[in-house]
Amino acid sequence: MALTTVAATLIATELPAAACGEDDKPAVQAKHTAGDPGAIKGVRAVGNVPDAAGAISANFLQYGHRDVMVVSGEFGLKVYDLTRNPAAPKAIGQLSLPGLWETEDTEVDAKRKLVFLSRDPRAFEGNTHTGESGIYVVDVSRPEKPTILSYVRVPAGHTTSCVDGCRYLWTGGPAKADDQPADWGGRPIWVTDVRDPRHPVVHPDPIELARNDGQTDYVHDVQVDSAGVAWVSGRGGVRGYWTSGLHRDPVRGGVHRATALAPIPYAGGGVDETAAPSKFLHNSFHPVGPREAGAWRGHDLVYATEENFLDGCAGDGVLTISSLAGSYNGEGWRSTPTDPFRLQSIGTWSVAGQEGSDPASDDCSAHYFDLRDHVLVQSFYSQGTRFLDVSDPTNPRQIAYFRPADASSWAPYWHDGYVYVADNVRGVDVLKLTA
Repeated sequence: MALTTVAATLIATELPAAACGEDDKPAVQAKHTAGDPGAIKGVRAVGNVPDAAGAISANFLQYGHRDVMVVSGEFGLKVYDLTRNPAAPKAIGQLSLPGLWETEDTEVDAKRKLVFLSRDPRAFEGNTHTGESGIYVVDVSRPEKPTILSYVRVPAGHTTSCVDGCRYLWTGGPAKADDQPADWGGRPIWVTDVRDPRHPVVHPDPIELARNDGQTDYVHDVQVDSAGVAWVSGRGGVRGYWTSGLHRDPVRGGVHRATALAPIPYAGGGVDETAAPSKFLHNSFHPVGPREAGAWRGHDLVYATEENFLDGCAGDGVLTISSLAGSYNGEGWRSTPTDPFRLQSIGTWSVAGQEGSDPASDDCSAHYFDLRDHVLVQSFYSQGTRFLDVSDPTNPRQIAYFRPADASSWAPYWHDGYVYVADNVRGVDVLKLTA
């Protein structure tokens, strides 16, 4: 296996010990009851990659007929070939960056074969008050030898997402640094131009301000839908933006050209507190067109995860499904504490008390999910990976689950008929839905 190790001078810092995440669990967090055998139904485990222990995120790249999986975690990157046997990924390459923090939702440029790896300020024993954050641009054109093309400091660094065809990156989170405005509740988005990946350019002025009823707050992640709208999740809800093309601007008025630096609002806003009491939306998905929306085409919906950790399971974060109706005229951008705007919640699903759950666990928050046709697969940390039929989004229904006793499920991915689960303790589980 090719191994690239970054010199200590590149990654080392002299910062205080890391504090645990304000809205994210620490990376290692398997919580299971002694003697608990786990629970599995409607799904078959066909493979496991234990040497990917610490896995947080995964991506899939094609090199001609070759199918490759890139896994990120606090170790850096590990690369696996799936071509011959997708149930038994073969390790072929590694970029060692021990000491990263989580690397949630690492994204790739499939055309240029680039990985954009976030450096959270808590990485390398840093902290949210004074730690350094930034982006590593990694070349995986030769998957056996991932190589850092560049590193750039960015005032945010919890997650980094591609927008406008990966010509730009939007980077947000976590909690604000000591040198950032005192009235911020968390870090918004900074935009980085990566058209020249060897020389990224960070725009100095942040965007997606005043997202929480007028207050600038924690942006957690960004997902781009198949129409090109970038959906920004964080404290205060989910808001969608055009990043290219000519569009009506419901906030400024008139028709303008959207860019990654000057995006145009599409729809969205805060989610009803009865569905998401914490107001902290972690990630989202916006179905576009009949194939993604299914029988609910014509109903503009947004799926989102509330990440929230309370004592016991009943109050932990849920999957929320909301209607975007009534939010197309900038209502979510004019919301204030005295005149709040909220999306109408049409459905929710929580793992607490569901079949297959460990009643002794107090770790039940929702996390990343992936949707194919009408089956949504979602991670729930130590409560494992759950498969939901969402053909009726007003009534999500569990059809299968995979909860090994040592589960620490962070993110599942549909890929060529399999589900690959990034599990922070187990590595990567390869599952086949049989329900």
